[in-house]
This record gives sequence, structure tokens and C-alpha cells, in this order.
Amino acid sequence: MAEQPRADLISPDTHGPRSHTCGDLRADHEDAEVTLKGWVDTRRDHGGLIFIDLRDRYGLTQVVFSPQDNEAAYEAAGRLRREDVISVRGTVRPRGDEMVNPDLSTGQIEVKVQELNVLNTAETPPFLVSAHEERQMDTSEDVRLKHRYLDLRRPALQDNLVLRHDLYQTTRHYFDEKDFVEVETPVLMKSTPEGARDFLVPSRLQPGRFYALPQSPQTYKQLLMVGGMDRYFQIVKCFRDEDLRADRQPEFTQIDVEMTFATEEQVYDLTEGLMADLWADLEGTDLETPFPRMSYDDALRTYGTDKPDLRFGLELNDVSDAFADSGFRVFESIVDDGGHILAIRVPDAGDTGRAAMDRLEEHVTEEIGAAGLIYFQFPSDGSDMEQNLSTDAMPKEYGRAAADQIGAGTGDLMLVLAGQAPTVYHQAGQLRLHLGEKLNLRPDPGEGPDRFVWITDFPLVEYDDEAGRYVSMHHPFTAPKPEHLDRLEDNPEDVEARAYDLVLNGNEIGGGSIRIHNRETQEQMFDLLGIDRDEAQERFGFLLDAFRHGAPPHGGIALGLDRLVMLLAGANSLRDVIAFPKNQSGQEPMVKSPDWVDPEQLEALHLQLDLPPDVEPPAQVARRSRLAT
Repeated sequence: MAEQPRADLISPDTHGPRSHTCGDLRADHEDAEVTLKGWVDTRRDHGGLIFIDLRDRYGLTQVVFSPQDNEAAYEAAGRLRREDVISVRGTVRPRGDEMVNPDLSTGQIEVKVQELNVLNTAETPPFLVSAHEERQMDTSEDVRLKHRYLDLRRPALQDNLVLRHDLYQTTRHYFDEKDFVEVETPVLMKSTPEGARDFLVPSRLQPGRFYALPQSPQTYKQLLMVGGMDRYFQIVKCFRDEDLRADRQPEFTQIDVEMTFATEEQVYDLTEGLMADLWADLEGTDLETPFPRMSYDDALRTYGTDKPDLRFGLELNDVSDAFADSGFRVFESIVDDGGHILAIRVPDAGDTGRAAMDRLEEHVTEEIGAAGLIYFQFPSDGSDMEQNLSTDAMPKEYGRAAADQIGAGTGDLMLVLAGQAPTVYHQAGQLRLHLGEKLNLRPDPGEGPDRFVWITDFPLVEYDDEAGRYVSMHHPFTAPKPEHLDRLEDNPEDVEARAYDLVLNGNEIGGGSIRIHNRETQEQMFDLLGIDRDEAQERFGFLLDAFRHGAPPHGGIALGLDRLVMLLAGANSLRDVIAFPKNQSGQEPMVKSPDWVDPEQLEALHLQLDLPPDVEPPAQVARRSRLAT
């Protein structure tokens, strides 16, 4: 049944500007005449008195209507619903002792209403947005994104956006104090390979040609260094056409930083100073600097990832030697082929049941993709070690030798994976994170101490079997270590980059490098990546030409602003810290973006669509279109 209109409730706003927000009033405002404006959060009719919690971004204030104060206002208040927009004028008075709400900053007072203006009415919302029921969010995310303007009324989302604003202010102040200049770089630029697909924008004035939305301002900020700007930063929007997940969006924001004559130590110090200011301003926490550093190789071998979560243990251990000559052919063949046998000690695991171990093994094979899981259990009563291998397959003394190597004993569980590097390290790293979640070793978002670590000494390139060529670990403009330059041509796998990532609680929040700044080395890098001289000149000629004219050494870092806010807010998804995010399908349900465009627009851009057979435009578009299907 359609809702009955309540347009007769709406009245002009005769109260003028509000005197206070809904989070301002305290006990010392007693007897003050005030004007408040906001949304109806809840309404309670106690028979002769109507209580409304009035909400705005700043908080809640309880306002009270009685027929003795204003009968017309009282009657109108009886017809108000959630999310109606009202203005009230009244007097602040203290609540009785038994009525004080300690959970509200305004909980000691209420406003006795003399006048009410109903500024607008609302239909019943598709989900509850009350500040009182913040955690009652069982509505699907797509429904909330479709009505994002309602979802944004929730205090948690508003707080996240305010936190984001505060981060902007601290960041800009910090870099201004350090003599950095904020420079805007183009949003419509040239398509250049940077590891992900570009979003392309067709040019009307140059038929058949396309702009690309920037995956980063990488080449522009390097050109600013060549141009002598010395110290640049920008809070910049970037775009990548990638498959989405909770911590990835097609458009994202980064804090982009570059400076001439930079060393790695300068970048570390600069970035740690920013983190310290952010945590001091936004968290009220003093960070201990400098942050620890770990080589890429050590991170992979100890944690199975280049973004390790250091807040819990369960480190990886190579126990290949302990199983030498064990007679277990699976292990021996892997080691003979140059592979590794890795073990994780789970301390005080207790007497884990067979069903639990079967579930864990299923997760390892089905979700992680390992060939299998071998485990050794040391019962808490001190009885003999148990293993999910027959004694004939491998005598138990080899399992005991591995346990002795990693310090596993009574009450512990030892989990073993085997395979080729780096795959087996990645699989063991995923198992470690899974155990951290299951055993409640990883703090929930926003809880527990924050652990930063720099990851350094990355390989410059890695070989892509599918592409049949080398690809950059970071990007093609990353400088190799000077002492490794002579390996670039014959042993590129042994070349380390002057690159670094900043990791927080298992999340990469930033990455950067010292850049290549001379034409010869940059051309050598392009050659290694399979970009011939003609293609390099066509795609990057502007940068190569700039290097001819006295380009200074330079370097910097880019920090993921959305991810920083997500971690500071203790949110589970980037979508909780972006005002109007895309969903997992890259769509914005509220405005229905991306959408079809009129055929005339395509004609003006000299474009014709060649759609897959299973994709049809809406009837109204198809009727007006000469689309090729």
C-alpha cells in the first residue's frame, strides 16, 4: 500500500538559523533559548508527552513536546516519522537524575519545545539509519549503496569521512612545513603500461585517439623533478581497471610525494614523520620511530608474504634438512628439485581432534591450493607424537627432528607444507594468516597495537611465465642498486631495486623507490622488459627526452590514503571510508554508473559498439541506435 502523503505537515522555516547543533548542549546551557534543526531519529509517545531524538552530524538531542506548551506543535509531533526534517525552538532544561543518558554527550539535558517547523517529510526508509542502532546493519550492501545518501546519515560513516578530512589537513600541514609544494597533474593523460589496465577516454577532437585516466602521476612527478620543483606532493585521484575486492576500488586516492636528490633514508624519515603526525593528531598515539626494516627475502621466508602482519607469531621455518633421507618420496623429490619443506609451530594447540584437522587440510587444499597438509601433534599429556602419515611412509624420528629444530614440543602442533619457491612460501603465508584468524591471534580492525615495517631490497624484475618475459616488481622507472648495474643484462634476477614498501598490520599502505634519472639506464630497463627502442620512444619519448637535459636524481613514495583511513577507522572495507564508492562489480548502484550513452554521443566520438552476444542495450537505447551486435 502506498504511503499516505503528509505534505500538509510541511511549514515555512520561521526560526532563522540554528543556534546550536544537536551535539552542543550541556548542563550549563540550562534555561537557554535555542533553535535546533535536524532529522527525526526516534519518536516516543508517552501519552501527554512526545519525546523525539533530533539528529544531525554532531550528535543527538532529546526534544520534548507537550500540549501545554504548544498544542499545535504537539499534534504535529504526533505525526512525525523517522527521517522527517524539522526545526524546533525551545528552552534547555536538565533531565531528572533517573533520566540522564550517560551514553550521550547531550544526555544531561533536553529541550522543551515551544515552536515546531516541519521542513520536509520522509517516506519510510528502506533500512534503519538510527544513531541508536548503529550495529543493526543486516541490510545488503547493494541496497545501502543504492541509497547511499541515507547510509551516509549513520554516525559511523560520517565519522569516517570526518576522519578522512582530518587526515587531509594533517597531511597538507606536514608537507607545507617541510617546504613541499602541492602541484596538480593532468587527469587526462597518455596511456602508458604500468601493470594494470587503463580507463580510456575517447577524444572527440582527435578521432580514433584516446586519453587515459592516470594509474598514478608517476611520469608527471618525475618531470616536475626535472623541472626543478625540488619537493612535490599531491593528494591525487588515481584509476585502475582491476577486479575489485574489499580493499580495492577502480578510483582511489593516494598521497603522492617526490623530491630531488633523495636517498632511501630521507624517504624513510619523511614518511615516518608523517605517520607519527597522523597517529598523534588522529589517534592520540605516539608512534615509536624509526620503523623496523626487513628485506623482501626475509619477509617471504619468514612470513610467506611481502606484507607481513607482525602482530602475531607463527613464523615459517625451513625444515628441509630435517627430512633429508627420510624415505618419504614426496619430500625427497621436492627437495631434489630445489624445493622447500616449511613448518609452522602452533604453540599450546592442545589435543586437536581429527575432524578439526580434516577441516584445516581441506582449507589448505581447496582454498590455498597446496597439494596437501602434513601435521605432527604433540599431545598435552606427553604421550607419543601423532602424525597423519603411516610410519612406513616416514619414520617418526624425522618429524621429531623437525620439531626439535623449531622448538615444538608437548601440547604443540606442527604443520608442514612442501613445494617449490616462491609458491610454497605464499601458501604457508596464507595458512599462517588463516591460523591467526582462527586462533584469534590477529586483532580486529582498529584494535591492538599498530605494527609498521619497511620492506626493502626487492628484486628489480621477475619472470612472467605466461607473458614469456621479465616484468617490473614495482614499475619500469625504479632504479636498480648501483652495485648491481653490471648484472642487468646477463643476470637480471639477481638485481635488487632501490625500492621500498611500507606495511602496517599486514596491509601495504605505501610504496616507492629511487627513480632512474638517466636515459641510458632507462633504455636498458625498457630493453629488459621487452619494450624495444621504437616503442619506448613512442610511449615514453617525453621522459627519455627530458633525461637529456640535466635530470637530477630523485625519488619518492605514494601512500594509499583510502587504506590509511580504513585502518585508522578500524573499518573492514574501503567502501566504508569513501563517500560514494563502487561495489564489487565496479558499479555505483545509486546513480547507475557505468551506464549506456545516447547514440549521438558515440557518433560524436566516432565510436561504434561491438557488443558480446549476451549483452543487449535497453530498448530505448537500441531503438535510437545503430549499434553493431
